[in-house]
Amino acid sequence: MCVTAVESRPAGVLGTNQSPAHRPFGARVMAFVALTKPRIIELLLITTVPVMFLAQQGVPDLTLVLLTCVGGYLSAGGANALNMYIDRDIDALMDRTSQRPLVTGLVSPREALVFGITLAVASTLMFGLTVNWLSAWLSLGALLFYVVVYTMILKRRTSQNIVWGGIAGCMPVLIGWSAVTNSMSWAPVVLFLVIFFWTPPHYWPLSMKVKEDYARVGVPMLPVVAGNKTVARQIVLYSWVMVGVSLLLTPMGYTGWFYTAVALAAGGWWLWEAHALLHRAKAEVTGAKLKEMRLFHWSITYVSLLFVAIAVDPFLR
Repeated sequence: MCVTAVESRPAGVLGTNQSPAHRPFGARVMAFVALTKPRIIELLLITTVPVMFLAQQGVPDLTLVLLTCVGGYLSAGGANALNMYIDRDIDALMDRTSQRPLVTGLVSPREALVFGITLAVASTLMFGLTVNWLSAWLSLGALLFYVVVYTMILKRRTSQNIVWGGIAGCMPVLIGWSAVTNSMSWAPVVLFLVIFFWTPPHYWPLSMKVKEDYARVGVPMLPVVAGNKTVARQIVLYSWVMVGVSLLLTPMGYTGWFYTAVALAAGGWWLWEAHALLHRAKAEVTGAKLKEMRLFHWSITYVSLLFVAIAVDPFLR
C-alpha cells in the first residue's frame, strides 16, 4: 500500500475536537454523499446509459437502465469513498481537496472505510442479482482497479498515473453494453478506447492549473515533472488518437451519419483547442493567459455530446 506519511492539516471551520457523530445530521448526510464524488459519477453515467441505447439499437428496458445507474452509482461511490480514505493525508494539504469530509472531520476514517466497503459489496450484489453477473464483475473490477492500481500503486509513483489509472473510468461503457446484451462486442471496446485516450487530455489541463498542489504533496502528475510545452504536446497526441478512434464506429457498422457528424464536429473543435493550448505553451505563456481550463471544460462538453449522439443515432438510421 503506497501511502505517504503526511501530517494532516484539517481545514475550515468544521475541523474541531467534536467527534463526527456529534456533527449536525444534515451536514453528516451531505458529507457521506460528498464521499461518493457525485459530480464525477455524473460523467460515468453519461457514458453508461447511451451505450445501452446503442446495444439495444433503440430504447432499452427502462427498469434495466435504472438498476444499472443505481448499481453504477453505488460502485463508483464506493470506489471514491475508499479513494478519499487512502488519500486523506494529502487531501489535507491540497487547496482543492481541503474541504473534503475526512479533512474537515465530518466523517471519521473508520466510517469512510466501512461506507466504501459497504457500497462496494452492495453494488456487486445488486448488479449480479438484478442485472447480470458479467456486469457485476466488470463493476467490481473497475472499483478494485481504481482503488488498488490507481490510488494505492500508481498515483504517487509515476507521471503516467492518470493514463493507466483512467482504465477504471473506461469500464462504464463495457458495463452499459453488458447490462443489455450480457456479452461483449467491438463497439464497447472502441468506446472504451475513446475514454482511455480522452482521460489524459481531459485531466492534464486541470493538473496544469493546480500543479503546485500536487507538487506540495509529492504526487508526480505530468505537469509537476514536465514543462507546459511537453504536457501540451502529450495532450495534442492523445487528442488526435482519441478523435481517430471515435470515428471507427461508423465503418465498423455500429453507427450512422448523425454520430459521424457529431464526432467530426466535436472532435475538430477539440483539436483546435488542443493545438491552441500547445501554441500558447510554445510561446511560453503562463498564468491565466495560458487558458488551460478552456480545454478541461470543453472536454466535459465533448464527451457529453459524443455520447448523446451515440444514444440518438440508432433512431436516425
